[in-house]
Amino acid sequence: MDISSTAHVTTSAAPRTFGRTVRAYVALTKPRVLELLLVTTVPVMILAEGGLPNLWLVVATVIGGSMSAGSAAAFNMYLDRDIDAHMQRTENRPLVTGEVSPRGALIFAWTLAVLSTVWLWLTTNWLAAALSAAAIFFYVVIYTMILKRRTEQNIVWGGIAGCFPVVIGWTAVTGSLAWPPVILFALVFLWTPPHYWPLSMKYKAQYDEVDVPMLGATRSGSQVGLQVILYAWATVACSLLLIPVADMGLVYTVSALVFGGWFIYESHRLYNRAVRGTEPRPMRVFHASITYLTLLFVAIAIDPLLPF
Repeated sequence: MDISSTAHVTTSAAPRTFGRTVRAYVALTKPRVLELLLVTTVPVMILAEGGLPNLWLVVATVIGGSMSAGSAAAFNMYLDRDIDAHMQRTENRPLVTGEVSPRGALIFAWTLAVLSTVWLWLTTNWLAAALSAAAIFFYVVIYTMILKRRTEQNIVWGGIAGCFPVVIGWTAVTGSLAWPPVILFALVFLWTPPHYWPLSMKYKAQYDEVDVPMLGATRSGSQVGLQVILYAWATVACSLLLIPVADMGLVYTVSALVFGGWFIYESHRLYNRAVRGTEPRPMRVFHASITYLTLLFVAIAIDPLLPF
């Protein structure tokens, strides 16, 4: 399907104000994704410090990481503006509605990319800045430009970009890498497919329309459900590796087992409903995955602060 010739832009009759323009550019950064950035960055900084790190360092890292993630998101919207116009979940993005011009979005994305790299270099260290630049490159080039429209494994390898905040947070504190952030990097890598594939099941028809081969759109519900189960189990198993490697305590151990068990339960429920031919309710797993990761990283933040 050639969607480039049928992409449309809608514009509102409402007057352009400064506030409206600012909101449009903020929307380019995918603010909901930035929330996940905070969830995975700050707790790892606490773990790396073994307590509360310097507040300015946390603020500087969050600012730099937010600009970096916002840059990647803006590049993504610029490159995907042709298909975004044909999908209900993306049809209100600023480039589709005409709130932001393609040229404006591209300048904005490049500006954030440069600023985030320079900022992290000056306020944290060169390794955190380099990892931030690598995250932008991976999301924009490897995922958006190369993998997304070519393979159903796109989100598996493209999801690596979302793993970088944990290593950026760790290196911002220590200036080096170690096994705990590597394990957390792997955890987020394994978590991403069972998080996103249920969403692609929900929007299967829309992905089919724009010829984007998300696994949830190309395979049957039972096949996707099985893959979600396998990745969910692998995610939880990976989370348990952090206990001996980072000497995690009772709070994290109990959280990893309880919340991980719930995540696995929801994954099996998705598969079982698909096998029985009933509505699989994939968004239950999608939302459960977000809650699971959030609670797990909250436990990572709390655990080093306790005396046991």
